[in-house]
Amino acid sequence: MSSHAPEMPIQVDDETGVWTTDALPMLYVPRHFFVNNHMGIEDEIGAERYAEILYKAGYKSAYFWCEQEAECHGFTGDEVWHHYLKRLSQRGWGFFITEALDVEKGTAKVRLENSAFVYHYEKIHGKKVNRKVDYMFTGWFAGALDQVAKSQGLSIRTQAIQTQSAAEEGCDVGYFEVSPL
Repeated sequence: MSSHAPEMPIQVDDETGVWTTDALPMLYVPRHFFVNNHMGIEDEIGAERYAEILYKAGYKSAYFWCEQEAECHGFTGDEVWHHYLKRLSQRGWGFFITEALDVEKGTAKVRLENSAFVYHYEKIHGKKVNRKVDYMFTGWFAGALDQVAKSQGLSIRTQAIQTQSAAEEGCDVGYFEVSPL
């Protein structure tokens, strides 16, 4: 297995210890810590209810992130979307590949390879768990697409769904689709 240094700028404030990438403060935590917390919440309130909560929070966060990054880098339109997926991939969530994107129509299709969630669930259970475990990402795509659309003066609003997870039998990758509300 080969490896390389992070491909994004990371600055650490000498006084506060806050990590920053581009224009936003970041946290650096072990994957097992994050996913174990995720699994613990699922155990308490159920995956379906947790997915609803994460969708709303993820939508809001992606929208904000795209606004901030567009301003920081001077990106517009599709550039913002592609930068977002690139940064998600660079931060270790998995590899996010845009298979289709039409901002005017409010549609996108994203393939997810090497999901951090799939990896951890399979490591814990020793096999595929046969359900969608990377649903945390779903709201992110609608939030990002809606921000890009609004920045172009479009009034379209979208929704996203996960159609497949690599944690399901017979699937090697995950898929997410964005469509108009």
